[in-house]
Amino acid sequence: MIKKVLLTLVILTSITSFAQRGQKIGYVDMEYILENIPEYAQAQSQLNQKAIKWKQKLDKIKNDVETMKANLSNEKALLTDDLIAERLEDIAIREDDFKKLEAAYFSSNGDLFHYRKLLVKPIQDKVFNAAQEIGKARGYDIIFDKSSEVIMIYTNKKADISELVLKSITRAEKTQEAKEKRAEKNNTPTREISEEAQKKIDERDAKRQALVDRAEKLKAERLKKREEQKAEIERKRLERLKKREEARNKLKENKEDNNNEEENKEND
Repeated sequence: MIKKVLLTLVILTSITSFAQRGQKIGYVDMEYILENIPEYAQAQSQLNQKAIKWKQKLDKIKNDVETMKANLSNEKALLTDDLIAERLEDIAIREDDFKKLEAAYFSSNGDLFHYRKLLVKPIQDKVFNAAQEIGKARGYDIIFDKSSEVIMIYTNKKADISELVLKSITRAEKTQEAKEKRAEKNNTPTREISEEAQKKIDERDAKRQALVDRAEKLKAERLKKREEQKAEIERKRLERLKKREEARNKLKENKEDNNNEEENKEND
């Protein structure tokens, strides 16, 4: 907060100095401009879709972990110490998968940050370029961003060139659209601005999906191994029960034979 106040004071002092020398100062409202550019809304929509998709993947892993914990709690009495240790290790691995994937998607250097940079930065550059062109054409000495961290205590609407910037961008886009239409008529393929960004997004998605698929494969292999171990434990348990039953039956038969022998001896 102190830094913002100091920065504001420095800027206000500079503006006052410029104003005293008859310099021309203007500002733009970046948020207002971006909100009125359809391309920006499309980029935001793509980012939101990506974020929802990633959150669904993370929720699935979280549900898997909860299911694994519940199964362990329910079956713990039937498992050996080795199997319990394996289950706990599986849970820890899955939880680690969740943390790594969450960081890969939503950390300060994650995919969402990079995608926002790829999709939004070109649009912001358009605004900066348009503001610079207007500044040079109309003789502005300073143009700054109203929606930045700078605190604007007072603004004169006459100094707001946001609409000029919007009109400049709109004209440039219409010109680009006209060029693309002419190129289509001439059967000349044109390269969209977002093509390079989309390519990078697809590549990162493919790599990320490969990691997710690998994690799912390892999970399936661990589950299969666990089911085989459970089946083996159940087989051995049934085998022990069978042997006990056979032992009881044999003991019973021996007892009956002994009783019969004693009865025969008494009869003799």
